[in-house]
Amino acid sequence: MIQFPNCKINLGLSILEKRKDGFHALETVFYPVTLNDILEITKTINGQQNALVQFESSGNPIPGDVSSNLCVKAYHLLKTDFPQITPVTIHLHKKIPIGAGLGGGSSDGAAALSILNDLFQLKLSSTQLIQYAAQLGSDCPFFILNEACHATGRGEIMQPISINLSNYTMALIHPNIPISTGWAFQQITPAIKEKTIASIIQQPIATWKNELINDFEKPVFEAHPSLALIKNDLYEQGAIYASLSGSGSSLFGLFPKGTVFNPSSAFDKLKMDII
Repeated sequence: MIQFPNCKINLGLSILEKRKDGFHALETVFYPVTLNDILEITKTINGQQNALVQFESSGNPIPGDVSSNLCVKAYHLLKTDFPQITPVTIHLHKKIPIGAGLGGGSSDGAAALSILNDLFQLKLSSTQLIQYAAQLGSDCPFFILNEACHATGRGEIMQPISINLSNYTMALIHPNIPISTGWAFQQITPAIKEKTIASIIQQPIATWKNELINDFEKPVFEAHPSLALIKNDLYEQGAIYASLSGSGSSLFGLFPKGTVFNPSSAFDKLKMDII
């Protein structure tokens, strides 16, 4: 079975407090974006079952040990509760940039849960899949719903929200600068905001520039000034709203329909992928 896990952007991201369990309470709006990986999971052929999971990948290199991949973790998570699940072969073609604040790994893990649910006829509901996804990672539950959602808690408490950006052209930029999520969280001083993202997001998009803030921008831009320059360039070329996504390093800009973002000559030496 094959699925095409997509990525997401964050429309605003507030870090509100450090929780007793070590996670951070946050508020954000997740919005799905149609940049996709390709994930295929098949039952391993009899006679080739030396391991429970055979993992293969292509496309963008995937760092780290295979055992830490969320697709593999999704298999073992379900295998614990459903021992009838047989060995599988997983092939992941990676197109979504890694460590870019776009949730590609989380999306892959959520897609793996969904495929395994169908492949082995586990009959898990969306609510149950969300519960399993929350055990994989804070962003994973969003990709089970995969529609614009207002998210709180550590990102797993979600409420679908009415917002449609189809009338805008989106420039999605990956500057090839790795940002550690753990490092980024360490730079944040959590604080309750005067105005919630839920209220700001319902305002005209023209008001978002000054009010819809991603808390990670300040420390990330201080550490990597070139990222701040990219955001400024997006605005100079006519973006109605521009922001870092997640903890970065990807940025996006929303332009009037039909506008195309062309990086200025100032970025000729900066490695960027315009997605």
